[in-house]
Amino acid sequence: MPSMTVLSTTAVPDHVRGALTRWMIEPTPGLYVGTLSARVRDELWRVVSASIGSGAAVLIHPEANEQGYTLHTAGERRRALADFDGLTLVAFRPEEYQELANGA
Repeated sequence: MPSMTVLSTTAVPDHVRGALTRWMIEPTPGLYVGTLSARVRDELWRVVSASIGSGAAVLIHPEANEQGYTLHTAGERRRALADFDGLTLVAFRPEEYQELANGA
């Protein structure tokens, strides 16, 4: 059954953006929203994560868990996903937190 999917990208190659706009709308640059089947969503994510280069991407879609959704990330990001008793939390990476705390 198709479900709403949100995909956010940063600095991805143009061919990835083109592939995403075939299946989803782009209401703002780098943000894609669509109603996709799990098969299409997983294939798009495979293409995006394999072609990310120096960019980054986050995929959010419904899941049968406590939060009602799941997150996937690809590429280098300032934030990392952390599982906390079954809940997905987002945290700054420890090394970057130290740099921020020291005023670097």
